[in-house]
Amino acid sequence: MTSSPPSRPSPESASGTESADRVADVLVAFTRSDHPLGVSQIARDLALSKAVVHRILQSLASRSLVQVIPGDARYALGPTAVGLGTKAWSQLDVRSLAAPALRRLRDQTRETATLSVLVGNRRIYLDQYESPQEVKMVIEIGPQFPLHSGASSRSILAFLPPAFIDEVVAELVDVRPTVDVEEYQRGLELVRTQGYATSLNERNTGAASIAAPFFDASGNVLGSISSSGPAARYAQPADESHQEHVAQVLSAAHSITQLLQPDRA
Repeated sequence: MTSSPPSRPSPESASGTESADRVADVLVAFTRSDHPLGVSQIARDLALSKAVVHRILQSLASRSLVQVIPGDARYALGPTAVGLGTKAWSQLDVRSLAAPALRRLRDQTRETATLSVLVGNRRIYLDQYESPQEVKMVIEIGPQFPLHSGASSRSILAFLPPAFIDEVVAELVDVRPTVDVEEYQRGLELVRTQGYATSLNERNTGAASIAAPFFDASGNVLGSISSSGPAARYAQPADESHQEHVAQVLSAAHSITQLLQPDRA
């Protein structure tokens, strides 16, 4: 009996696989960069021709996976990519992983405990455990928030790459031209040193918050945990009750970081 030679992929199939690999490589390049990318840089980094990169970017842009930066020739991830990020969080089910820590934090503080995650250059609330008290903080799940304002956002922003921080600060200057950038940067440095951020009536809503970030196994910040409530119930930083509250938030965030380690089983 004569055996047939092993089948080989057709030239068309091999070409299709190579094209798919190139598209995937371009998308991955954006996830690894902390700033927008231009055609020349992508072509250089991936050893591709500018014409090929341009065609790929045009295809990705037509599906809103990337978008052109206004007034610039560079590209950033687009709304569809952000949506994929949200879906990835759902499939990771970090909500279930974080639930025990959120419940414990809510029970300890009797304030609303929230879970936020980083999606693209924005933050979204993924879950909350509401305070049992009549007057309480309640957040809306799903909407995107900028990273420059609020304890939950700044506790994430402080641990992102410098170039990313610069872009967010520039966004803040656009919406609040009178902001003292040096003072704001010093505030982020304090967050990095202490490991948490606070806000007190920051948006003139009468609310206060203490937030701490959580990280993946490589040390990349993924999101934050916060304890939020009416500003009148939050102690001054020098008070012992404030330090206890901070310790409880930090413990909750740390426990989620531990659960996200690959050897957590």
